[in-house]
Amino acid sequence: MSASQASAHDVKTVRVALGERAYDIHVGPKLIARAGEFLKPLLRRARVAIVTDETVARFHLPALVQSLDATGIAHDAIVLPPGEGTKCFAQLQHLTEWLLEKGVERGDLVIALGGGVIGDLTGFAAAITRRGVDFAQIPTTLLSQVDSSVGGKTGINTPQGKNLVGAFYQPRVVLADTSALETLSMRELLAGYAEVVKYGLINDRPFFDWLEANVDRIKAGDVAARTHAIVKSCEAKAAIVAADERESNVRALLNLGHTFGHALEAATGFSDRLVHGEGVAVGMALAFDLSARLGLCSGQDAIRVRRHLEKAGLPKCLADVPGALPDADELISLMGQDKKVVDGKLTFILARGIGEAFITRDVDPAALRALLREREAA
Repeated sequence: MSASQASAHDVKTVRVALGERAYDIHVGPKLIARAGEFLKPLLRRARVAIVTDETVARFHLPALVQSLDATGIAHDAIVLPPGEGTKCFAQLQHLTEWLLEKGVERGDLVIALGGGVIGDLTGFAAAITRRGVDFAQIPTTLLSQVDSSVGGKTGINTPQGKNLVGAFYQPRVVLADTSALETLSMRELLAGYAEVVKYGLINDRPFFDWLEANVDRIKAGDVAARTHAIVKSCEAKAAIVAADERESNVRALLNLGHTFGHALEAATGFSDRLVHGEGVAVGMALAFDLSARLGLCSGQDAIRVRRHLEKAGLPKCLADVPGALPDADELISLMGQDKKVVDGKLTFILARGIGEAFITRDVDPAALRALLREREAA
């Protein structure tokens, strides 16, 4: 069944329980076309500002505008360049100045219509404009629907690394329109799928089992399979965020694969050589390889992870990253810019098995270096 055949009212809701700042994640088809009815109850005045990029605007801005018009909500829109390069100080300045020029006030709502780049940038701009204006997430990629739009992490990149400047700032609502996934390339879809796999590997082995059996359905566009994957991912993230909003402990589990992945993204210049989800995929495989090397999990679990990533069509090792990479020492240096470094020690998410991830800062540097050098030569 295609998204166009699905009922427009077949919407599932996940609650992010954060007391007075709690909000709902709505998952279902055609939500962009219904955005006005979800947003209007949140508005102090019937006016919003929309932030999107050139690619997303072409596919989805007309439907959002039509929905806002139909519900009597006035709107301004800014269309930014697409790509990871937009998460920078220059675009942050451009966006915040535009919001001020448009007269956005405290209590107004800014809409992030797009993938993780637009969501992260818009959320950060909302957090600092007039010391905080409301914002809503309308994520249009699988990656942003299952990960970056949920939990309130916002920010921009710097030459030193990814997301090193930002704020925890929660949205008022998230509208995850499954119909939007039909506009994605397979590469974009799979980049998001890597984050879906992450939730199974962290603490839900039955979900990973389900993904192994259903990845082909997800790739083929099966609406029920995609919806189930998104809802399960959002439920997992919502539970962790509610327990540890500011990543002082358990929320760090959500960074499985990210210490490696962010270093690889930096090494490839935050370019199309390696998009975020691909870096996470390689990072998760390396995390399980390192866990096996340290005797924490079985080698069979590490092989199983790599095989699933390969079946999905994702990179699974350093050799799968296009072009030359820095040597092991330089990659470790790039990991040192990770936000989760404590007292100079790298934080790793390792595993005792599939669905049994844990946080550690006690990784033998020699074992890490040996693994990376071995994988370089593979």
